[in-house]
Amino acid sequence: MSLRTPLGRVRGLGSAREGTEHFWRQRLTAVANIPLIVFFVVFLVAHTGAPYAEVTASLSNPIVAVLMGMVLVSALIHMRIGMQVIIEDYIHGEGAKVALLMLNTFFTVLVGALSIFAVLKLGFGG
Repeated sequence: MSLRTPLGRVRGLGSAREGTEHFWRQRLTAVANIPLIVFFVVFLVAHTGAPYAEVTASLSNPIVAVLMGMVLVSALIHMRIGMQVIIEDYIHGEGAKVALLMLNTFFTVLVGALSIFAVLKLGFGG
């Protein structure tokens, strides 16, 4: 006997009303990260030891700047979701859990904003 309502069974929603959306978002970012991280590693290896002007010139290419932004967004979303799952699974005090979930989101937004600002600044010739 299931404790889920008929509507909940049809929609696939759990008690938190998120259902499998959280699971799929994590898997989607994981798949997106594969080619993006490969691009990022190739970029790093190609520019290891390169002068600042050469790296700035590479980042001023719109395709490279957009890909670098996509690396940041996808990796940060994936990181936030992963940390959220860890916090929800291993932190049992409700106050601490809520505080850590908020800090997780604020940290991700802060790191994302600063990283994207840096890519844009370098991309536009900063």
